[in-house]
Amino acid sequence: MNSQARGGGPVAIGASSARTAGEETGSTERGHPARLRRRLGRSDLRAVPEARRELRELLRHWGEPGRSEIAELLTSELVTNALVHTDHEAVLTAVVGPSQLRVEVRDFVGRRPRVCAPDTGDGTHGRGMVLVDSLADAWGVQPHEVGKSVWFELDADAA
Repeated sequence: MNSQARGGGPVAIGASSARTAGEETGSTERGHPARLRRRLGRSDLRAVPEARRELRELLRHWGEPGRSEIAELLTSELVTNALVHTDHEAVLTAVVGPSQLRVEVRDFVGRRPRVCAPDTGDGTHGRGMVLVDSLADAWGVQPHEVGKSVWFELDADAA
């Protein structure tokens, strides 16, 4: 695994059964983390604002001011990358604990994302992983037998 994690190795997020509509949310009760799981249709860019909205609802009472907005931004970058650069379906999973958020987007293409300096003449393309690298407290890529998961973590407290 090529990980940018600080303070330990990757944390596997257990699979949760998705509702018929392809999404699941949970609330924190008895110390269990809240969870969002959403299937993202192939090349369905409408899923980007929908994922942001669902994450915003999940993070409604989480973290210091501004942390949920950063999480929304980074989530939209990972979702967009998965849908634009893989031409396959993907799965978004977010797990919220009392002090940390972990978001991962699983796709089914092994090609790894690259952090590269965006071309200034290229409009808005090429900035997603630069944002993830600069704003996430930790991030990385977990290879799978088929595809990969790109993930980031944010602490609830501002760094």
